Amino acid sequence: MHIIIKRLKRWLVRAVSVFLPQDKAIALDRWRRGQEEYRKYLLCDYVFASYGKSGRTWFRVMLSRYYQLAYALPERILMGFDNFHKINPAVPRIFFTHDNYLRTYTGNTDSKKDFYDKKVVLLVRRPQDVAVSQFFQWKYRMRPNKMAMNRYPAAGSDVSIYDFVMDPNCGVPRIIDFLNLWASELPKIKNLLMVRYEDMRAEPEKQLKRIVEFLGMQPDDKFLKDTVDFASVDNLRKLEKENYFWRSGSRVKARDPSNPHSYKVRRAKVGGYRDYFDDDQVARIDALVSSELSDIFGYAEAAPGPSGNEVSSKVASGG
Repeated sequence: MHIIIKRLKRWLVRAVSVFLPQDKAIALDRWRRGQEEYRKYLLCDYVFASYGKSGRTWFRVMLSRYYQLAYALPERILMGFDNFHKINPAVPRIFFTHDNYLRTYTGNTDSKKDFYDKKVVLLVRRPQDVAVSQFFQWKYRMRPNKMAMNRYPAAGSDVSIYDFVMDPNCGVPRIIDFLNLWASELPKIKNLLMVRYEDMRAEPEKQLKRIVEFLGMQPDDKFLKDTVDFASVDNLRKLEKENYFWRSGSRVKARDPSNPHSYKVRRAKVGGYRDYFDDDQVARIDALVSSELSDIFGYAEAAPGPSGNEVSSKVASGG
């Protein structure tokens, strides 16, 4: 019944929006999306929060695989909000969010009040890499309505990757604001585990084990290894070409199979942003991150900061 109501509401919003000014139509659609997120927020057992293009789909693939192994669940589908829970109630309901529409709906735009009493996994990634990945998402995968809704350049705009990355509406400055708000609110969140994308790449089994433990499961070494192998970059690229996850829509599907930039699994290279800019541009981008981003994430170029494990242990205990 909920699916029917959800689709009906989406259809009604689209129908009404035809007669509204663009800003009103966008606000209405954001309200609809926020309401749907709020429903999941109320029912969820765990929250997985991240900025877009921080590796969330990769994490979702790993979690899906681990739960499939642990609970003998069907393959070729990705964990959604409660689809695995409906098959086996022992699997928790996990709310995956970019913390975008929910805070607009609840009005908690300047705090993380929505998450104070939730069990939260916060996935973070170096802002420079996120911004570059966002550029390719915008250019080759994003729908025009999402561009307008999130204040990105219009489809087909002649925007260089450097200008995009430095744009306050869609680039590094916006990502820094997002992360800094989380940094200021971390002590108020009672149960939080922070995981850095870079640490997951460097030691995936160790980091996945921490996540599995946070989710209340006893880690199984055999399942951990299988999951990491399954979610390797090479294997995910292969699966995406085969449309392996066809039962989960377009989440892991190339928009244009002939264009490598349109794939969801594109490069997954830590620090790969440097490949797209000259030395002066890299210096300006890095200086912005170094001067403006909270050092709790360990992304300052001159001082790498504590390892992801040290940061996560401190935050998980509310320190």
